[in-house]
Amino acid sequence: MLVDRIKTMTGWHWLTLFAVIALAWAALFAMAIPAEMRSFSRLYGADFWEALCTVTPDAAGLVRLFFMWALMSAAMMAPTALPAFGTYDDLVGSTGQGNFGALVSGYLVVWLGFALVAAGVQMGLTQIGAVDLLGQSQSPLLTAGLLISAGLYQFSALKEACLSKCRRPISFFMQHWDEGAWRNGLRLGLVCLGCCWALMLLGFVGGVMNLAFMGLATVMMILEKLPDIGRWLTRPLGYGLIGWGLFALIGAFI
Repeated sequence: MLVDRIKTMTGWHWLTLFAVIALAWAALFAMAIPAEMRSFSRLYGADFWEALCTVTPDAAGLVRLFFMWALMSAAMMAPTALPAFGTYDDLVGSTGQGNFGALVSGYLVVWLGFALVAAGVQMGLTQIGAVDLLGQSQSPLLTAGLLISAGLYQFSALKEACLSKCRRPISFFMQHWDEGAWRNGLRLGLVCLGCCWALMLLGFVGGVMNLAFMGLATVMMILEKLPDIGRWLTRPLGYGLIGWGLFALIGAFI
């Protein structure tokens, strides 16, 4: 069956799958939004995009940003969580205990909370002119700060601890199984957030609404969580982000 085949996929199978997805995102982005249409003014009408994308300093503006971040979090985190969800489903099938819906609900609560915080941050940065309406940094210092911070976080003990749990979900669930599905979902969401929050916030560097950049970030987060691939990626990615950040910082003073 298809479900059984998915559960037996190896790291390189996942690598190939999500590389194809990323290429598809990039191709669609290139075909749908040429450079001269970056303002979105010619897609579906200027009024539509102005209403959707304009960050207004009120509750309505925050709600729009919240839904955007919630959808983006779901699109980016769902692929990275599939191995853990599959492991939990296997455990439920073998033990006859557990509640998959409660697990997913707990997981979503964490990421909805992140979406609310990220929306508030974006609104604040937009109001002071630090990011544009596409969610892209307009400040070299902000860009450098985000890149260097994300790079340094790659070497932190917290990042390593979270990644170790994501890479071995069977150990994670066995350790906390008695806490129940809801709390397992909350724990899994927090662990996933601990792995990915810094890379998610790099959306402000490449543009929150830049599908190609966010697709690439998704692939990086997926690969980091694969046991046979991720251990070769985390530190080199950290060095690369720090180097990019230092380059941006130097550029700010030239």
